[in-house]
This record gives sequence, C-alpha cells and structure tokens, in this order.
Amino acid sequence: MAKPKHEEQIIDEERDEIAEIKEDAATEAEAVDADVEIVADVTEDVESDEREAAEPRTTKAGKRSSKAQREADAEAARKEAAAANKDAKPEEAPKPPRKIQMPNPLKQHGKGYRKAADLIDRAKHYEIPEAVALAKHTATTKFDATVELHANLGVDPRQADQMVRATVVLPAGTGKKLRVAVLAPTDKHAAAKKAGADIVSDGDIIAKIEKGTLDFDVIIATPDMMAQLSKVAKVLGPRGLMPNPKSGTVAADVATAVTQAKAGRVEFRIDKQAIVHASIGKASFTVDQLEDNAKALIDAMMKAKPGAAKGTYMKAIALATSMGPGIKLDVQKAIALANPKK
Repeated sequence: MAKPKHEEQIIDEERDEIAEIKEDAATEAEAVDADVEIVADVTEDVESDEREAAEPRTTKAGKRSSKAQREADAEAARKEAAAANKDAKPEEAPKPPRKIQMPNPLKQHGKGYRKAADLIDRAKHYEIPEAVALAKHTATTKFDATVELHANLGVDPRQADQMVRATVVLPAGTGKKLRVAVLAPTDKHAAAKKAGADIVSDGDIIAKIEKGTLDFDVIIATPDMMAQLSKVAKVLGPRGLMPNPKSGTVAADVATAVTQAKAGRVEFRIDKQAIVHASIGKASFTVDQLEDNAKALIDAMMKAKPGAAKGTYMKAIALATSMGPGIKLDVQKAIALANPKK
C-alpha cells in the first residue's frame, strides 16, 4: 500500500533539516578548530616573548657579551660553592693583629754618629763660634768632611717675587779645587789664563761638550758667546753648569769672574721647602776660617731678602758636617754677628 503524498513531503523536509543541522555542526567544528589554532599561536608568541624577556640580551663585546655573561655565571657559581664550603667548615678564631716593629731612632745611625750626637744639646741654640768648634769636633768621618750651613727662610718658593738666589765669595774659600773653563773671544784669553783659568776657548770647547766631555767644574762665558752655548744647553743645564748672570758665570770681565770662582764663590738658592743648603768649608779649616765663611753666607742671605717676603725672614739656621749631626744656631745672634753694623 503506497504512502500518502503529504507524508513523503514531510519525510523529505525532515531529511533536509537533518542535513542542514549536520552542515551547521561541521561549520561550527571548523570555526572551533580555527579558534584553537589562533589560541595556540598566541600562546606560543607569549611564551616566546617571556623567554626573550627572561634571557638577557647579549652584545658582541663588553659586560653584556656572551663571554662576559658566562664568566659572570661561573664567578657566581664559584662564590656559591665557596660560601657552601665556608658554612661546612668550623669557624676559626680570628688571627691577632700583626705587631709592627717601629725603628728606634737612636739605632738608625752608627756608633760614631750617636757618640757625636751625645755631645750636642738638642735644646740649646749655639752661637756661631761655639757651633763651628763643635762641628769640627763631631766630624768623625775618615775623609775631610764638608761643613754645611742650612737655613730655613720665611718665603714662598712658589711665588716668583719671593725667590732667593745669589752668590757669595767665601773669605776662606770652599776647600775645593775647581777646574774653571772660559768661553770668550780671543782678545780675552790672556787675561783669563793669567787669572787662573784651566781651559780657555773661543768655541772649540762646545764640540767637546756635545760629545759628552766635561772636564771642568765651572764654565764662565762672555755675553756675546752665550748664543753658541745654547747648542749645549740640554747638556749643561741638568748638571747645573749652564752659565747664568745671577750666579756670576756670565760676565764681560772674565778675569774677575775666574778669580772669584777660584777664590771660593758659592751660589745658593732655596729649594721647594724654602731651605738654603750651602757649603762653608772643610772640617780641616780653622775655627776662624769657618766662622768667617758662615758669617759671609748669612750676611749674603740677608741681603738677598726679596721685597715681597713678609713676616720672619730667617726662621732657623743649623750647621752640620758630612754624615754628622745637626747643630742649631741662635738666629738673632748669628745675624747680628754676621752684620755688626746693624
């Protein structure tokens, strides 16, 4: 028996609806798969960004290079291991501080020096005659010791207008035999030789100086020959031999300059501590000779006082021999004795 026509239509409609439902379900599944893929891509991007943020950026060189970071990680691991080992070991008692043995000032010198120092009253300021006699008595060296005078002046060496530099001819000489060279025109050679010059030249000596031959202790030049000496200024300057008008080694009258150099002319100047160091003779000199030389040097220093100096000019004076102890002088009495006219 055949179904009615309207029932067949109903069945066809239901089939169409089921097909549409299946098609819609498939479309929704595809959409869900697409969303899942998008979520996975986003998650991967986020994780990649987090890894990049966690890992430090590296450079080709410097502290942020790969090598530097590996070294830093290795150093951190070493410190952690050292800390772990330290915690594992029992605590040790701290070591006592090391005792530093301070030198004994009395044992820094030899027996001869200490014996000579015992003869000097450190709290006393001696007058020149007594100090000179004591200096001769405390000269314990096997050679003929040099007697030195040291004066602390109240000037500022950093100021050009407070520089102290001059020369003085010691009445009894210095006790040294000086070799004097003269660089002067030919017409002055005879006068220089007569005055006692050891070497006289009009230009030949410059070639020797350039080769390093310095067979003289003092060189005196006339003003017109200084241009030639400029060629060897780098040789003479560091040795303190370059002629200078202030030291009396640049002079037109070469005979007088040679005589003064041979007689015992001494150049003095202050050092960075405003102290003058100068020799006034040998321990073999008589007391009177050393006294005259000391007075001449002190008087010359007083005359060289710069106008810009303020306050006390002559602060302290001391005598000493080579490798010998110092002897303090009474400054006011020494100045008065050096220049009795004032």
